[in-house]
Amino acid sequence: MTRYKITVEYDGGGFVGWQRQDNGPSVQAALEEAVFRFCGERVLVEGAGRTDAGVHALGQAAHFDLGKDTTADTVMKAVNFHLKPAPVAVLSAEEVAADFHARFSAIRRSYLYRIVNRRAPLALERGRAWFVPHPLDAGAMHEAAQLLVGHHDFTSFRASECQAKSPVKTLDVLSVQRGGALIEVRAEARSFLHHQVRNFVGSLKLVGEGKWSAADLKTALEARDRAAAGPTAPPAGLYLTEVGYPSAS
Repeated sequence: MTRYKITVEYDGGGFVGWQRQDNGPSVQAALEEAVFRFCGERVLVEGAGRTDAGVHALGQAAHFDLGKDTTADTVMKAVNFHLKPAPVAVLSAEEVAADFHARFSAIRRSYLYRIVNRRAPLALERGRAWFVPHPLDAGAMHEAAQLLVGHHDFTSFRASECQAKSPVKTLDVLSVQRGGALIEVRAEARSFLHHQVRNFVGSLKLVGEGKWSAADLKTALEARDRAAAGPTAPPAGLYLTEVGYPSAS
């Protein structure tokens, strides 16, 4: 039995999320079915994170075990062949140690949230960004975001259905940068609470609109109450960009 680590890209728009569910197609199920068509083995594809419906990935990580005698390159090519026409692609595959786990071995997760801030509606970016037609001050958003960096109780930015044992997390990076009409929010931490990044973005949008000050964002954080923070940003703008592991993995 060989364990393979794969890096996966997908458009989450047509899926109910990463995790296999009874109410629609999932990324996990698409991968598991592709592996079965390749080698006839029923496997469990374990992901590094359970992205929600409509959330995309540029670098999701996952692992599974195969009994078939094959190579990582063959796994990548064969799974991609059998994934068609699903908007999912295996970018790379490699053999890893039997104790490697895509979720529990991860030491860093990086997310990108994309906002298109212009008056004209989206044509090419529809379903892949949050369209905000009124002006946003990205500089003010970035300055306020720095108040969230560090070790905090993030209850105010945690979904009510979050299953994490503790709301306390260490946020390593939260940046906001504008390039033309595109505003990119980047977040990095060892792990995140359910909806944490989308809730950050929803609150930072209030800052960008001038409805909140940086002090208001800090007050929301310290309230430790979901009702004190801003709305949850739509899923279409969120991308899981990278999952980091110790170099020995």
